[in-house]
Amino acid sequence: MLDLPESGAFVGRVWRRGIGPAVVTVRNGDVVDITTREAPTMRDLLEQPDILSFLNAIEGEVICPLSTLAQTSVEVSGGTTRLIAPVDLQAVKACGVTFARSMVERVIEERAAGDPVRAHEIRERVAGVIGESLRDLVPGSDQAEEVKRLLLAEGLWSQYLEVGIGPDAEVFTKAQPMAAVGWGASVGLHPVSRWNNPEPEVALVVDSTGRIVGATLGNDVNLRDVEGRSALLLGKAKDNNASASLGPFIRLFDDSFSLDHVRRMDLVLDVRGEDGFVLEGRSSMAEISRDPADLVAQTRGRHHQYPDGFVLYCGTMFAPVQDRDVEGQGFTHHTGDVVTIASAELGTLRNTVRLATEVPEWTFGTAALMRNLASRSLL
Repeated sequence: MLDLPESGAFVGRVWRRGIGPAVVTVRNGDVVDITTREAPTMRDLLEQPDILSFLNAIEGEVICPLSTLAQTSVEVSGGTTRLIAPVDLQAVKACGVTFARSMVERVIEERAAGDPVRAHEIRERVAGVIGESLRDLVPGSDQAEEVKRLLLAEGLWSQYLEVGIGPDAEVFTKAQPMAAVGWGASVGLHPVSRWNNPEPEVALVVDSTGRIVGATLGNDVNLRDVEGRSALLLGKAKDNNASASLGPFIRLFDDSFSLDHVRRMDLVLDVRGEDGFVLEGRSSMAEISRDPADLVAQTRGRHHQYPDGFVLYCGTMFAPVQDRDVEGQGFTHHTGDVVTIASAELGTLRNTVRLATEVPEWTFGTAALMRNLASRSLL
């Protein structure tokens, strides 16, 4: 099901059969096309000084009930009317190693060089030294520097701990603009990977000035073995066909939803395989090591501008160690897994796992969007 809270201002994007991409909102259970010449793209809508007033002034065109759109959006392609990622021209960025628990797992991945068997062997020793001691550390603080000194003495210092408790956050490009997929679509794994997992995350939506205007759910699909072999393979581990999922909609900040709600948000993960395997997990934003506003400030500033805005995955505390195939080798995806990420504030994001070489190719980019909008007299 495509569940949304009963209250809140939600905007997103739909591919309309025979028309192309449309900017939409949800009103009384219906999906309403609000694409206009003033806001032909999501980027333009989110650049409005008063987004809510602008949104409410548009009458729009009802496309269909939300329940109908959910039915037509599951693993489809081509011209079918369906949900697509709720961002378009925005850069798709991500922050990693922002939670203590995932930080420990990244150290283990690095020590194991991407080998799940070795990871099992060293998990207890590394976790025994680090334990929960990093949970309350303020990155870049004097206390964090002392922890760094102790870990160096133990021979356990890592590049992941550097970005986890050092002054500088890890910020990387997750996908190109227009490359993310939305609710119901397949997500892609690079076929070289044998150890991978979903990453349930909150993604902040930021305009060109650095104003955080809302949030959505994200699955930052991760190849643990590829990244574990070398941090220099981060691009290969993170940016593949359909490896970035966002949705179902952006919830705009208003009187009922703010950055403080994001800071307290709980995410629930459910993975169900065709083999009957079930994995459940959670990630709590209350346990993040860096404040979300700080992550945005480290992404955009005088050092780097984003004239079309950006969406920023905030990281996850979820790092699955539950065995699936072989004892001691932990969790990895099988093709056909259905991944559902949910929160009370943002609804649900559902995707099915396939190989990146088997999901639909990404062919509709920025140039195609501009040509489509021009043909509809929206530019």
